Amino acid sequence: MPQDTITITDNRTGQTYTLPIENGTIRAMDLRKIKTGADDFGLMTYDPAFMNTASCRSAITYIDGDKGILRYRGYPIEVLAEHSSFLEVAYLLLFGELPTASELKNWVNEITHHTMLHETTKKFMEGFRYNAHPMAMLVSTVSALSTVYPDAKNIHDPASRLLQIKRLIGKMPSIAAMSYRHNVGFPYVYPDNDLTYTENFMNMLWKIVEPKYAANPVIARALDILFILHADHEQNCSTNTMRAVGSSHADPYLATASAASALSGPLHGGANEEVLRMLDEIGSKDNVPAYIKKIKEGKGKLMGFGHRVYKNYDPRAKIIKWAADSVFEVTGRNTKLEIAMELERIALEDDYFAQRRLYPNVDFYSGIMYQAMGFKPEMFTVLFAIPRTVGWLSQWQELLTDPEQKIARPRQVWIGHETRAFVPIEKRTPVVAATR
Repeated sequence: MPQDTITITDNRTGQTYTLPIENGTIRAMDLRKIKTGADDFGLMTYDPAFMNTASCRSAITYIDGDKGILRYRGYPIEVLAEHSSFLEVAYLLLFGELPTASELKNWVNEITHHTMLHETTKKFMEGFRYNAHPMAMLVSTVSALSTVYPDAKNIHDPASRLLQIKRLIGKMPSIAAMSYRHNVGFPYVYPDNDLTYTENFMNMLWKIVEPKYAANPVIARALDILFILHADHEQNCSTNTMRAVGSSHADPYLATASAASALSGPLHGGANEEVLRMLDEIGSKDNVPAYIKKIKEGKGKLMGFGHRVYKNYDPRAKIIKWAADSVFEVTGRNTKLEIAMELERIALEDDYFAQRRLYPNVDFYSGIMYQAMGFKPEMFTVLFAIPRTVGWLSQWQELLTDPEQKIARPRQVWIGHETRAFVPIEKRTPVVAATR
């Protein structure tokens, strides 16, 4: 018998089945062979929230949550954050290899020349209510780009796919900046092709009347590092959404808008805002021990600690903490940072949190950094969406070129009624009364 197999005995029938193991997995469809009779549909797995189910094979991002490892295409995230630019990492994620100097120059040039938005798109954004949430504006506008670029429906044409990828990466900062300017009532600022990716974003956000915006290089580099850290993160909620919508062969603008919608939820992209609320609630460094005591008594939740995947210190959190030092040298240290550092110190020394493997995650320091840079909390998820677009598009492209992938269609476990007799309306029991 081959070694890479598993033998299952069905105690209902006494029959034994031998299934192959590949890459540490068995195929769910192989379980369908396990039946009690000819009319039996076959065995399925029940896995709410995909806690232990792989829906694809991917070569983009590798995570080992127990060891605190995150790699893009095999490169450790800390190495890329130290030595690469965001657009360099975007090239790596999309094409599988780091670019040469000439390839990077051409790539940056192509992305830069796709930052401009069509004037009709600008008018579309002007139609939003004055206090519209920037994330809702971004989702709606990205979706609307599907009407601007009908050629995007040619998803099986590699040249067309690449063009849409360049457009989306180039235009996401422009849309994000316009949503911010709309929210604060400032006129929109056009892209400046002389600036880097993050510098241009800062220009479109914060330029007022100066002839030429000069971005602070420390802030620009810190933002670039944050973009690298958020570029991809394996099969998370929004990436799963991108793949599910993409599996129907929707165009990349609609699929990206769907992924961004998933990101907008507080359990996904909005977690760093919750950290700021927690730090405001604590109020001062002196109140941290009392807050920790309250958490241990089950009277609250420690935001920014723990992760669905990482059971060790999130490697991204270490890098953000390092990058934060350079930012605060420019902006000055604030009370929230002092509270956060004390909270981390006490929590990491406490067996209660160590035993539960609750370590700081990427959200713990990112919100503090964003706020120090001048971003309002409602922009945090938008800032997340800009770099994650690269990850979504990398996963989307991998999906379309994977011959095993079909339209996403999970099974369900039926727990409802069997066939019921129709009840005439005059004999029906009121629903409210029936549920009392």
